[in-house]
Amino acid sequence: MKKNIIFAIILTCLLASCKKSWLEIVPLGSQVAKTTDDYDKIMNDPSLYNTGSVGGWSEVQLMGDEIAAEGNYFINKGSRDYRDRFFMWKDSIYPTSDVTPFTLRNHLTEIYQINKVINEVLNSTGGTDVQKRALRAEALATRAWSNWTMANYYCKPYVAATAATDPGFPLITVADVSVTSFPRGTVQDTYDLIIKDLTDALTSIPQQPVIVTRWSKPAVEGFLGKVYLFMGRYTDALPLLKAALTDVAANGQVSLYNYNQTLATGGAFLPIDVNVGPVNSPGNLQNDIHEAVVSKVFFTGAYGGNYTGNDGLVLTPQTQALYGPTDLRLQFYSATNMDNTVNPSGRIRKYGVKYSRWGLQLSELYLLSAECKARTGDLGGAVSDVQTLRMNRMPPADAVVPAVTAGDQTALVKFIIDERTREFALEGYRWFDMRRLSVDPLYAGITFTHTIYNVSGPNTVYTLNQPNRLVMLLPRVITDGNPDMKNNP
Repeated sequence: MKKNIIFAIILTCLLASCKKSWLEIVPLGSQVAKTTDDYDKIMNDPSLYNTGSVGGWSEVQLMGDEIAAEGNYFINKGSRDYRDRFFMWKDSIYPTSDVTPFTLRNHLTEIYQINKVINEVLNSTGGTDVQKRALRAEALATRAWSNWTMANYYCKPYVAATAATDPGFPLITVADVSVTSFPRGTVQDTYDLIIKDLTDALTSIPQQPVIVTRWSKPAVEGFLGKVYLFMGRYTDALPLLKAALTDVAANGQVSLYNYNQTLATGGAFLPIDVNVGPVNSPGNLQNDIHEAVVSKVFFTGAYGGNYTGNDGLVLTPQTQALYGPTDLRLQFYSATNMDNTVNPSGRIRKYGVKYSRWGLQLSELYLLSAECKARTGDLGGAVSDVQTLRMNRMPPADAVVPAVTAGDQTALVKFIIDERTREFALEGYRWFDMRRLSVDPLYAGITFTHTIYNVSGPNTVYTLNQPNRLVMLLPRVITDGNPDMKNNP
């Protein structure tokens, strides 16, 4: 990296004293970006793809209803990051104004950096027009990613009938500290910007990424398809998801692991350690990009640490029952507690995933395509896609979708969504699905609960307050500093 090309940007926008603006920037020993290569280096910033300490999706990891907690290992752990309040779906996660939410801070920092690339790179020196437009396209896709993530924290689930009036996430499109106000706008405004950024990105994004931590054409196609699917716009999503799978195959950079091979005798994931599971599996290797269409990784923590991690978390009995006995994904779970004592009730914890993938994985791309096909009536295509994944996760004979499910559209959609849980349980994905399913007619009346299994006395059960707590409140560090900004109910 060139000397002094260090874009260490600290956003103090979230400090309570920062009442005039969300963007109070302090550049440390930084050189103003001038060349195309300078902007390329910004896009290689590890903070865009690697959450090295616990944070990021580890917050929503705690809010998925596929998990429960063992009280003996969960209570009074991780007080520094309010893990119990996430798990209990409290109205206010951060009750005081001196706490800066990890994910909000990270994404606002990211958006500032990315806006510099979007707004300045075309006027940079030393690069070709193709290079400049490609970098801008990557930055647009990255901004869309951040805005979509924040929308799934702080905005209501997308509903076409109310999106034009539901409060959105502040649209920050400039890197300018003189701008003192960023109105929330509406959910429709938020999604319009996300879609515009991704659509614009597709005009110039490279077919192949330099490395898979950077956006490419299939990654943008797949992510835009996911956004449309989560909006309920299935006919818009389907051609994008089909194109993404075609382009991924053409690139030849990404493929599914076949667990029938990697977990077999002498397989690449072995040995299995009693404390960490399959030692050489992606969950234990931070830099594994084998299945990544675009790679983003977060650290889930480890037993004995100070932060959230997955300490004390187990699958609910209902989620555990989703797995067939030959499903090799069970190899990433243990029937023991964190101290290696046997869980007396047979509940299992995920111990083989120290690093979780929260970008766009090939496995998710198959499931998004399968769901979209099922919802638009292509049941055969949906079955083919979901079985492609399943045949790489269990013996082929057990991967077949039951005929009674394969021929029933509603049953097949629900089977595919259950497959998302089987594939991504305890990794944060379920929170995003809970939000969209709460407004899906196929899941009318759905409720969400969390249970803490206590060693003595009755278990403690929490029921999510719908619809309010499907949306997080803006933290006090924001509302105290911006009293005119309307909070969520």
